[in-house]
Amino acid sequence: MTRQAITELARSLRKKQSPAEQFFWEKTRNRQFYGKKIVRQRVVSYAYDLGKTQYYILDFYCHEHVLAIEIDGSIHDQTVQYDEDRQALLESVGYRFIRFSNEEVLEDWENVESALKERMGI
Repeated sequence: MTRQAITELARSLRKKQSPAEQFFWEKTRNRQFYGKKIVRQRVVSYAYDLGKTQYYILDFYCHEHVLAIEIDGSIHDQTVQYDEDRQALLESVGYRFIRFSNEEVLEDWENVESALKERMGI
């Protein structure tokens, strides 16, 4: 997939957020989360093998902490291996990850907030 195509896909995903992603975004947008800038549907690239590039879309991302924040719904039950491989690859080049289920975000925001604060060292 080209950079332009993946960027268009990310834009499309921003318009079709799950309820958990919408809730998370409302809690974290515009530096509402302890002054940290968090963006949604962030495109990241991984260069490999003679100039080839693979692109990935992170649900949410905080550049200051190089932290990918993934909100996993039921579709992730079918993509466990892909998610693990993608995460391991991106961690190998310095990204850090934290994952939450849709249910955690919607039903237990206090623990999500606490885990994020801990991961960010706040």
